[in-house]
Amino acid sequence: MERHQLTLREVRNTLLINLLVWGVICASGAGGVYSDALRAGDGRSYDHIMSAWVANHALIALFSFGLYLALRHWPALAASMQNILRSYLLVLLIFLPLQLLYIAALDGVREGGGPLLVAPRGFNVFLELAWTTGTFTAVTAICLWRRGQQRERAWQQAQTENLQLSLALEQQRMQALRGQLEPHFIFNALNAISAMVRTGDGQLALGGIHRLSDLLRYALAASSCDHVSVREELDFVRDYLALQGLRYGERLQVRLDIDDAVLDAVCPPLLLQPLVENAVRHDLECHEGDSDIHIRLWCDDAQLLVCISNPVTADAPPNPGLGMGLSNTRARLQLAYRGEAALQSGEQDGRFVLQIRMPLE
Repeated sequence: MERHQLTLREVRNTLLINLLVWGVICASGAGGVYSDALRAGDGRSYDHIMSAWVANHALIALFSFGLYLALRHWPALAASMQNILRSYLLVLLIFLPLQLLYIAALDGVREGGGPLLVAPRGFNVFLELAWTTGTFTAVTAICLWRRGQQRERAWQQAQTENLQLSLALEQQRMQALRGQLEPHFIFNALNAISAMVRTGDGQLALGGIHRLSDLLRYALAASSCDHVSVREELDFVRDYLALQGLRYGERLQVRLDIDDAVLDAVCPPLLLQPLVENAVRHDLECHEGDSDIHIRLWCDDAQLLVCISNPVTADAPPNPGLGMGLSNTRARLQLAYRGEAALQSGEQDGRFVLQIRMPLE
């Protein structure tokens, strides 16, 4: 049988509460009897009546104390309705006869010289059965309530620990995503500069290095933040496009359509640049002409919307990119907004359209 180890403090507190409760019961009962005695002209004092009440209920008070400790020590005794009924029948078979004998002994002593034990009267049997049943019901209910409270606290603690663990795992995953994103960005930016070097234009390559320095400075600062302003992200995207402009020249054509209302909103850092990079790669590197990239940000119904589109070139060779932009962005949005943000992408009217919808904060 499962056991609960009782501490000395729990036993002591149970004893004190038990004495207090039964003290109040005896004091209240004695007060009622004393009031009736005064109206009836009975000369008994309150102390005399109080001592009789204490004597009559001493054994049942001891019973309630022992019953509580037993139910706490062996929780299985009240684990089900069947077990509670069994415990109650056991109490009736063992304690109730002892209580009746105890009351009979007290009555014999009070009759002054009569037999110590006298046969219990019918009213006494009914009265002690009521006291025993009431005490058993009250103690059992208290034990069940306390056990329910402990289970509730244990459940809440488990929920809190699970939430903390989930949060820690999400933070680690977010850090891992950032750890993938930053080297990915550096790799592609260095590729852009290396392309300038191969053209033999040292001045252009030097300008690209300066641009890259500014970009890396922002990337390192933003990587330590959970959110940055949309204004900062757009400045970073403009610097990135300026770097790419050194490589592609007039071929890089980007339209920015930005609602001023979203500039002070916040978003995860380094959110837009990988998506713009995808558009540049899948546009300029898939044909010989100019690009046609459209970047739009606006707000609608307390949501921030981002739309980036570029034309889809028929029969274009597949671009060998690492494929990290969309997958990382989708995962970061899921972690940052817990399902309240979405990323959708696909072809529409000859263009590849990517749209993000997230809370406007």
